[in-house]
Formats: sequence, C-alpha cells, structure tokens
Amino acid sequence: MSDLIFLDSAGSSIPPAEVVDEVVGHLRRETEIGGYRAAAERRDDIEAGYGVLAELFGCEPSEVAFTDSATRSWLTAFDAVPLAKGDRILVTEVEYGGNAVPMLRRAEETGATIEVMPSDRHGQLDVDALDLDERVKLISLVHVPTNGGLVNPVDEVTAKAREVGALVLLDACQSTGQIDLSAHDYDMLVCTGRKWLRGPRGTGALVVRNEVRRRLKPRLMDHSAAEWVAPDRYQPRDDARVFELWEYSVADRLGMIAAAKYALAKGLDVIEAEVGDRAKRLRTGLASIPGITVQDLGERQSGIVTFTSDRVPAMELKDRLWQRDVAVTVSQSGSTLIDMTRRGLDEVVRASPHYFVTPEEIDQALDRISSSR
Repeated sequence: MSDLIFLDSAGSSIPPAEVVDEVVGHLRRETEIGGYRAAAERRDDIEAGYGVLAELFGCEPSEVAFTDSATRSWLTAFDAVPLAKGDRILVTEVEYGGNAVPMLRRAEETGATIEVMPSDRHGQLDVDALDLDERVKLISLVHVPTNGGLVNPVDEVTAKAREVGALVLLDACQSTGQIDLSAHDYDMLVCTGRKWLRGPRGTGALVVRNEVRRRLKPRLMDHSAAEWVAPDRYQPRDDARVFELWEYSVADRLGMIAAAKYALAKGLDVIEAEVGDRAKRLRTGLASIPGITVQDLGERQSGIVTFTSDRVPAMELKDRLWQRDVAVTVSQSGSTLIDMTRRGLDEVVRASPHYFVTPEEIDQALDRISSSR
C-alpha cells in the first residue's frame, strides 16, 4: 500500500481498478487475437459509451464525440466555428494557454478580435458587465481555471449569448468528474478523461448540440467522419461523430467509458460534495499556517486549491512535498497569463484532493506543508 497522499487529480488522477482492468484487459486481448478482432468483440460496448457520456453531460448520444484529448476536442470545435474580419471572440480572464494560442493564431488569420471579459469582485466572470452584440461569434468559457478554485457561471452566460446568436464553448477540463454538468446549458463542451473523471491519459470528449452542429464547418474530416459516395463527392455524418477520427485506442476509450460509469454509479452529487469537503478542509488548514497564502478566488469554489509560501518558491515547495509523499503540482503564469499577470503571480502550488483522499490524509498533508514551507 502506497503512503503517497495524492493531491493532483487536477493534473492526472489515479484511476479506479475497474478502469485499469478494462484498459489492460483489452490490450491483453489484442495480443491474443489482434486489434481488429478485439475491437469487434467490444463494438457494442463502444457504441453504448455514447449513451454513458450523454448521461454524464446531460445531452443526446448523437451530440457526443470521443477524442484523444481535451486539446483535440477544443481545437476541433474551435476550428469549425466560422470567423471573419470584424468578428469578436470573448474570453475569460482565466483563459487557458492551450486555448489562447490557437485563438491568437486564428485571429491573425481571419481578422477577428479577441477581447477579455471582466471579472467581478469575487474573481469569476461578471455576467452583468458582458458587452455583447451580433459581432460576437464565440464565447470561450473556462468553467474551472487550471490555476485556482473558482467556478465560472455557465447558464447565465449561455442565456446572454443566445440573445445575440453567439456560441458558447465550455472548457470543462477541470470540472468534468468533480462537478455535475448534466443540467448546464452550453453549445459545445470539451473535457479530458485523465483528470477528475479518473480515466486514462490520451482520452477526451467533445459535446456539440445538434442545433449548433449545423452552424459549424468541420475541416478535419476523414472517412469515418464522412462517407466517400462518389469520386468527386462525400457525405458528412449527421451527428457529432463528424468530429471523430477513424483511428483511436480502443483500450483507452473503453477505459474512459468505464471511468464515466464509475462516476455515475457513485453519484455526481456525492462526488461534488465530497470533493468540496476535502478542498474546504485543505483551504481552511492552509490559511492557518504562517507564511502560507491561499490564492483561490471565486464565490463558489471547486476542488482546486492553490497557495504560495513567502519563504519557499512554488517549484521548490512542490519538490519538498514530493519527497515527503505529498503529490502536488505547480501552475505557472504561462498557463493562465491574463489572470496571473493581473494578480502579480508567477507561479502557485496547486493541490487538488479527490474524494478518495481521506480527511486524515488532508490533515497529514497540512502538517507536511507546514514543516516544508
């Protein structure tokens, strides 16, 4: 039994045994009969997976696409949004670097502009201050930032966007698996399997609402996304799988489906409550340690807890804690440049306790942080 206190589910979490067994079991089966036959044996399970993710996200199975990462999901969706000179793209102050770079590149290419939406006094997006008109084509909404605990509003933003015909692309990388998304309203959603969902690395999903899909122009299509019906003609699929590629890891996809089933069986409301309890215990304890500053914003907060020490740089503190069997990571300014620059931060230590971390382990971690600071 490991003595590690694992506080890095916002990075790449520890998968349940059911997920590991699914992935490893299928890989072993491939060594016995080959990849094609092994995949054929699990065709029905793969097909059923669309319904599993639809339950997780509160959408239709036809609105779900599997991908190999949240990055692939985001790039695929964003690339399909029609943009022209004068169009406006709105982003939050906590926009993620992996989203910002392709937006900047495409803005250069198309003549669209990127504008930062203001935050309120709590640090989350200020819905009342939104400046929307018909030129706004896309709102890039980070639900939970990678560098802090706040939770941005979703339904209120989407309602405002609908008034002007703008699309909302929800980055749910840090909320999928810790926050119940099934009742939220959005146009497109991206997620990864490896974080709070506790799935394998190299997995992700993209949700595109049926009514929205017809407004998009996907460019990266292969012969699974569209049928080659004549030498000079093709016919795209009429569901979200138009965003999928033919080649993928069957073992990893089965693992992601298993992870989603596991989360649904435990109960998304139960997970959200337990993660919230662990994070609150950790924040409260950190706030009582001299020299430690909790850096989280937000009126509503998630399972991500960030802090700094006035004595030890974040990277060094992370390394000290790793040596003492406490797994944390560091979030640096390049990942959320606007927010970190605005707050005068170069880096923060990021801890993200999942429900499998016990209250006693939180207390032990606090003791080790106190003596390592």
